[in-house]
Amino acid sequence: MSDPIYPYAQLRTFAVSIFQKIGCSPDDAKLASDVLLSADLRGIDSHGLARLSGYVRLWEAKRINTRPGIRIVHETPSTAVVDGDSGLGLVVAPKAMEIAMNKARLAGTGWVAVRNSNHFGIAGYHTMMALQQDMIGWAMTNASPLVSPTFSVERLLGTNPISVAIPAGSQPPFVLDMATTTAANGKLEILQRKNKEAPLGWIQNREGSPSTNPHELKEGGALIPLGSDYEHGSHKGYGLGALVDILSAVLSGANYGPWVPPFVAFLQPPADPVGSGIGHFLGAMRIDAFRPADEFKHHMDNWISRFRAARPVAGQEKVLIHGDPERDMHAHRLKAGIPLNEKVVADLQALGQKLGIAF
Repeated sequence: MSDPIYPYAQLRTFAVSIFQKIGCSPDDAKLASDVLLSADLRGIDSHGLARLSGYVRLWEAKRINTRPGIRIVHETPSTAVVDGDSGLGLVVAPKAMEIAMNKARLAGTGWVAVRNSNHFGIAGYHTMMALQQDMIGWAMTNASPLVSPTFSVERLLGTNPISVAIPAGSQPPFVLDMATTTAANGKLEILQRKNKEAPLGWIQNREGSPSTNPHELKEGGALIPLGSDYEHGSHKGYGLGALVDILSAVLSGANYGPWVPPFVAFLQPPADPVGSGIGHFLGAMRIDAFRPADEFKHHMDNWISRFRAARPVAGQEKVLIHGDPERDMHAHRLKAGIPLNEKVVADLQALGQKLGIAF
């Protein structure tokens, strides 16, 4: 049985109504909905509407401020530290990215470290904001500690994604958006809904042995850094995740490592915080701060074309560029609709009923 499909406009109207119901301004409700649904459109179902009720539960637990006073607390011509005032990361991060781009317009590059925020959706949304300005966008965030460093059974890091979006000319942009783990936690949640096992290399049990049980995190297990084990380079994924944690939180004054507050509302944040909320790090680089934009984009077209022309391995139709699958999915789902797992539909129906908004 296939998942039911819903028009994008219908889902966006529902999300906007929910965010306004919990106190967001109309503009913030639209922005949060756009960020959230960009994940569904791009095929990143783990970070889309499936997380809507999670944000509402955090608001109910008084861990999200839907009317935040987002402010710059320190700045130089090219840098800033932003306090998100416990706002939705879906709102805080795009506004911080605007600050980064404004600084880049003046200084060539702009870098913003954010503290006191919450989960910010897919990193790619924020980096792609820079594309229309002939800028390269950067975004990363730390997250709930579900990941064990190489050689450890302790959960000290989040999935800590990194995204970079680079404009081209006639070719579509290069958009990297990746977790620094072998798989993001949301992928496990999807497997749980479908009653499927996880591939080896995604997770380990509480003793540190490989596991295929997608419920392992509930039993004391952990996600594994990109690379899966030391012999396959997990220390490199561990290093990338650590870098994101340091730039997003140690640099901004947010919580880092095991002190990052959990996304799930039924778990309390650590009683001994080392900072404020969750941290992000965003950047914008004006291309013409390095070379003429048209010249750069011409060579990006050449780079992309050459990589697309790479000879594929047997059984593979073509070589892809980062952002290709998501762009194709966006075009398809915007036209054909967005499929939602039946458990997600039930969750959204219950959420709508609780808040008096029909799904």
